[in-house]
Amino acid sequence: MPDTIFPPSDDFKANAIIDKQKYEEMYSESINNPDAFWSKHGLRIDWIKPFTKIKDVSYEHPSVSIKWFEDGELNVSANCIDRHLEKRGNQTAIVWEGDNPAESKHVTYNELHNQVCKLANVYKNLGVAKGDRVVLYMPMIPEAAYAMLACARIGAIHSIVFAGFSPEALAARVEGCKASLIVTADEAPRGGKNTP
Repeated sequence: MPDTIFPPSDDFKANAIIDKQKYEEMYSESINNPDAFWSKHGLRIDWIKPFTKIKDVSYEHPSVSIKWFEDGELNVSANCIDRHLEKRGNQTAIVWEGDNPAESKHVTYNELHNQVCKLANVYKNLGVAKGDRVVLYMPMIPEAAYAMLACARIGAIHSIVFAGFSPEALAARVEGCKASLIVTADEAPRGGKNTP
C-alpha cells in the first residue's frame, strides 16, 4: 500500500491553534524540560487543590508506577462541563450520531450540565458515594456520557462494560470490581436492530 499524504488546506492551516514552528517548539520543550512543560499545561485545567508535584515515575519492574499531579485535586466533570458554562453554555458539547446516521443529537453544555447533575443526584439518592464503583452497561447513547460524567462529579469510579457481553461475562466484571450499582438501558440499537 503506497504512503498517501493528505496535506491540510491553506484555510485549515490559517485557522489552526498552532503552526508547525510552534508545534516543534512545544515538542522540544516537552523533551528538554518536561516538568516545566507539564506544569504549564497542567494549569490549563481547573484544580480544587493545586498540584505541587508534576510527576513521580518509576519504570523498575515489577513495581512500575506512574503518577501525574498526584498531590492536586480536581473534578473531571467540572473541567469537562462547568468551566465552559459561562462562555459556551449554549454551544454544542456533544454531537451524537445514532445507529441510523439520519438520527443525531447535539447536546449543549447547559443541557449536559443539567443531565449530569440530575443523574449525579440520582446516584447520591441511591447511596453511591466517593470511591464506590458503578458499572455502565449501556449502548453508545448520550446517556452513557451523562452516566460517566455523573460518576466523576461525585467521585465514584465508573467501569464501562461492552454492551455485547454475555450474562456470564457481565457478571464476572460486576463481581470483579465490586460494583454498588449497574446503570443500563432497556435496549441497544445495533445494525438496524434493537437488542434487549
